[in-house]
Amino acid sequence: MHQVLVDNNSSANILYYPTFQQIGIGRERLVPTNAPLVGFGGTRVFPFGVVTLAVTIGDYPQQITKNVTFLVVDYSSAYNAIIGWPTLNSWKAITSTYHLMIKFLTNYGVGELQGDQVAARKCYIAMMEIDDHFQAMSIEEHRMATEPVERLEDIPLDDSRPE
Repeated sequence: MHQVLVDNNSSANILYYPTFQQIGIGRERLVPTNAPLVGFGGTRVFPFGVVTLAVTIGDYPQQITKNVTFLVVDYSSAYNAIIGWPTLNSWKAITSTYHLMIKFLTNYGVGELQGDQVAARKCYIAMMEIDDHFQAMSIEEHRMATEPVERLEDIPLDDSRPE
């Protein structure tokens, strides 16, 4: 698959619905989810569901294959998918945006993926022309604020310097 955005700031892996359809996976493989994605504009996007796919990166023999869980969304994009930081961490990958490169460990040494600067530029320009895009998305987390159990006490470590 080409035109995959590697986004160190995204907490989610995204697979765009047209790509999902082109892969030829039936909708019955989608697992429902109610975790909305939140884009830059604060608008919530509700995925069709999640799907786990085996993803192979690198060239033989310096390659790895891992299961990656994608949120499938129906949105316009110049990209086919977005790979976020949780997956990059699971791959133990090092990314360089300057070099458009990812390096990762394999059983046979260091594997690498090299991006295409011309294709990256075309995708970037195409994304800027799409009004309703949400390039950086994160899974919305519901956190409850907790109250302190007790009041904290300041204890000076050095009486000559109480600050």
